[in-house]
Amino acid sequence: MTNSGVERFYRRIAPRYDLLATAPVVRRWRETAVEALDLSPGDTVVEMGCGTGANFPPLRERVGSEGRVVGIDRTQGMLAQARDRVERAGWANVSLVRGDATSPPVEAADAVLGSFVVGLLDDPGAAVDRWLDVLEPGGRIAILEAGRSDRSAALPLNLAFRAFVRASSPGGLTRWRSPARQLDRKIAAAQDALVARTVDRRHEAAALGLVGVTSGRSPVDSP
Repeated sequence: MTNSGVERFYRRIAPRYDLLATAPVVRRWRETAVEALDLSPGDTVVEMGCGTGANFPPLRERVGSEGRVVGIDRTQGMLAQARDRVERAGWANVSLVRGDATSPPVEAADAVLGSFVVGLLDDPGAAVDRWLDVLEPGGRIAILEAGRSDRSAALPLNLAFRAFVRASSPGGLTRWRSPARQLDRKIAAAQDALVARTVDRRHEAAALGLVGVTSGRSPVDSP
């Protein structure tokens, strides 16, 4: 699907997407991803593909009023929802930027978060490399994604997940190839890129392995 098609798709579903993004179980997954960043007061954290800003509350809570949260997204519909959230809360230290997560318009960050976004990227491995380029030495990166589980107990969930991905992804209902299989490959590429350039790596799974948070720390150069 073209960029304009993706834009139209997410503009149309943005209000409904926000309801799903802030559901209690999804909030717990998001909290796990934010915890994996090991944020401190005063940090600058950049979220790639911030969507409606569902992660902003826990991110801002951890960086404090003296820190900074930057949300990047290319879709106006999602950013409009995120802007409403920021304005309602009166957060002066949360900035929104319309931009592409594959070439983020930021120079440096103490932490980088991507949640449910790598499946939308043509080359998620290259995108994660660019995210790591802006990460300060010692900073952490975390990727939150949902994909098919290899656990036998998760077979019914896998079937439901495949149907959900087809129905909820841009152009999913008209694709000949399985969107869920393509998503798995993209998640693996993003995780491989993260693992290749980080230390102190962690992986936390939930929902019988369908949901996972992969995180790592940018190496600190030896003196």
